[in-house]
Amino acid sequence: MSNRLLVPLACIWLCSCAAPPRVEHRTLGSIVRLDARLDRLIPPDAHIEVLAGGLEWTEGPVWIKDGRFLLFSVIPDNKICKWSEQDGVMTYLKPSGLTGPKDLRVEPGSNGLLLDSQNRLVLCQHGDRRMARMDAPLASPAARFTTLADRYEGKRFNSPNDACFHSGGALYFTDPPYGLEKRMDDPAKELDFQGVFRLGTDGKLTLLTRDVTRPNGIAFSPDEKTLYVSSSDPDRAVWMAFDVMPDGTIAGGRVFADMTDRARKGEKGLPDGMKLDAAGNLFAAGPGGLHVFAPDGTLLGTIATGEATSNCAWGEDGSTLFITADQYLLRVRTTTRGNRF
Repeated sequence: MSNRLLVPLACIWLCSCAAPPRVEHRTLGSIVRLDARLDRLIPPDAHIEVLAGGLEWTEGPVWIKDGRFLLFSVIPDNKICKWSEQDGVMTYLKPSGLTGPKDLRVEPGSNGLLLDSQNRLVLCQHGDRRMARMDAPLASPAARFTTLADRYEGKRFNSPNDACFHSGGALYFTDPPYGLEKRMDDPAKELDFQGVFRLGTDGKLTLLTRDVTRPNGIAFSPDEKTLYVSSSDPDRAVWMAFDVMPDGTIAGGRVFADMTDRARKGEKGLPDGMKLDAAGNLFAAGPGGLHVFAPDGTLLGTIATGEATSNCAWGEDGSTLFITADQYLLRVRTTTRGNRF
């Protein structure tokens, strides 16, 4: 999702030449500590490393264990980029979200990226308005896609934004309007709501809720009893928590955290992508950076990037947190470990 005014820029890759691991990178921002529990997750000497910059709205990071590289979306440029410590940033896949003719949409590319149980790349495609799977090996990417879902009750999705898999194989995803040219007012918008959906392993598509005004990031708690959904609505900038029912549906929606006041004060960013660690702490992009919440909702601190922060992903040995923030790809080394890593 992009909640800022996008200005066309040339993509400039800031790549490191072949270099040994642990190459030194410049840093930015700061880590704001509000609770002593954060010191057990992010060491006091940690800093925010800049791995790449000069990009135009980065999103959807996912770590590829077998290849030891990170993939992430560059939405306006309709591509996925690849980062490794040795080679820096390079184009991995283009097109990534809009496979037809170029049009006036400013965010045509892929957004959220994830891997299925067979290690295949699954994409939230803004331009094609669908959830899709790349039909090519990760080591040899190609713009060949299979549609997993693109309609609800015969009407096209808005622009799927982020997604997560349940351990049982069901795919959960959000569908705000950010990939449409005029967003909420776009004449091509077919659904009169923004939904959270579940695609079962049997192919059945279920609308879970239409009550989150701008559903965006989505993630399960480690025990999968709770589904978190962020709302990137500046008038209701919240993270919701839902109980997961035995049949995979959700109930009991409640506000887990609310940063509407911070959004209204003009802090960069809105509730967006998020991931959890193995202990159930939530690392969530929002106004001011990437926020760290304890399972009880206490805000432990903020990885304050100074940029509109969109998403994050665990990588390397599972304790490294990669962060996408506006033009940047960032990294923070932690002392916790990603859920399911």
